[in-house]
Amino acid sequence: MDDSQTLFKPPPLDPSKSLIENLLELTSLNQVYPKLFTNTRPAWHPPGARGIFGGVTIAQCLLAANQTVPHNFAIHSINCFFLLAGNSNIPIIYHVECLREGKSFATRNVKAMQKEKLIFTSTISFVRLESDRKKLIEHAEPIPPNVPIPKDDIDDGLTQGDETGEWPYINRRIGIVNITSPNPHEKFTHQWVKARGKISASGSHQIHLAALAYMSDSYLIGVIPRVHNIWRFTRPPFTELILPGDDLWMHSKIHGEIPILDREERLENEDLEIGMMVTLNHTMFFHNPLKVRADEWMLTELRSHWAGDERGVAYQKIWTKDGVLIASCIQEAVIRLKQDDIKTEKECTSKL
Repeated sequence: MDDSQTLFKPPPLDPSKSLIENLLELTSLNQVYPKLFTNTRPAWHPPGARGIFGGVTIAQCLLAANQTVPHNFAIHSINCFFLLAGNSNIPIIYHVECLREGKSFATRNVKAMQKEKLIFTSTISFVRLESDRKKLIEHAEPIPPNVPIPKDDIDDGLTQGDETGEWPYINRRIGIVNITSPNPHEKFTHQWVKARGKISASGSHQIHLAALAYMSDSYLIGVIPRVHNIWRFTRPPFTELILPGDDLWMHSKIHGEIPILDREERLENEDLEIGMMVTLNHTMFFHNPLKVRADEWMLTELRSHWAGDERGVAYQKIWTKDGVLIASCIQEAVIRLKQDDIKTEKECTSKL
């Protein structure tokens, strides 16, 4: 491990905590400057990605901001912008700025810096949990029916605190609904996701919310090419790749199977390939924060209502396995097809 990945030498993983708790841990720098934090352990850089996994900065900004609000406040929204690719070999410094302190709402701005460069910024709003109001407007979309559920005793391949594991979460992808439709906006995908192992009893509900935020960045923008029946990537980011033998697809009567291709295999009449796919911004709304159990199966539904001008928008809804709608996400991304005049990734990214 390169010590430059963190400001201080990382402590050993805590075996009493789940892997995702260990990876998201922050170190306070309040003795240096108020409301300043840094990553305790190195940030994950997925193979094939331009930088660190975006879920790292989303979740750690949430945790940093949470340490500056009263205990009876919980996050209800976060709006993020990815400005530069994060470097896993450089420590991340999180600076929390208090924008508002109200009786019902508190707002924070969190900036993620690397070597004095702003790589990520987020505005986070918290809401007071207790309310004595009797009359409320309430409704929620129910969980989709006829979606197969993974077994609770499924082997996730890792034990708690396993230092050899790169993935702190697991998912089971089911497939695409309306896969034969000629209209991309009519197609959508389902998958189940949860943190590996069990989040410790000492972990507050904020840990579950941060873990959910971390996982929300995986496979989201990948729905955009999939609803266009584009399955190939020039350099597939590991967080969007389906590998043979990973057992990510579950049999379903209403879902079409997502093709699993090796690098040389091509489908009939397939002539489109993703040359670049990068997230620009990520917005997430938390609907029932105290209902979130990130170490239990959660169903996500992914859609895309629009793509154009080398950009696309993806939407995500997340339910508990008991059917409670707990979160909604919107993500915008750069989506560029591989052109006939092949350019390097460096040439493409320099135009962002």
